[in-house]
Amino acid sequence: QVQLVESGGGLVQPGGSLRLSCAVSGNIFSIDVMGWYRQAPGKQRELVATVTRGDSINYHDSVKGRFTISRENAKTMLYLQMNSLKPEDTAVYYCHAERVVPANRARFDYWGRGTQVTVSS
Repeated sequence: QVQLVESGGGLVQPGGSLRLSCAVSGNIFSIDVMGWYRQAPGKQRELVATVTRGDSINYHDSVKGRFTISRENAKTMLYLQMNSLKPEDTAVYYCHAERVVPANRARFDYWGRGTQVTVSS
């Protein structure tokens, strides 16, 4: 099992910055991919950024150049630095972890409860 707890959300003006944190506990060495997703009102949850066990990073096109995903080497913390925020970045942001069992390729997904980010003047 993996437990994820987000923090760092809040209200920020357009152009401002926020740093989201995700505390990771449990069977952290089993995690293959970690990332951030977001869900705006009336919209589907979407990928924001991910980082793999091998440190391969992927970003949604809309956040490239503005957001940066990072983690501690021990994988106990995951971060999302968000700069130049826009009103369309307003959403609940979720921390996510994925584990794939090599023997049968079974996939397990773990989610935090989310943290609200509101970008408004």
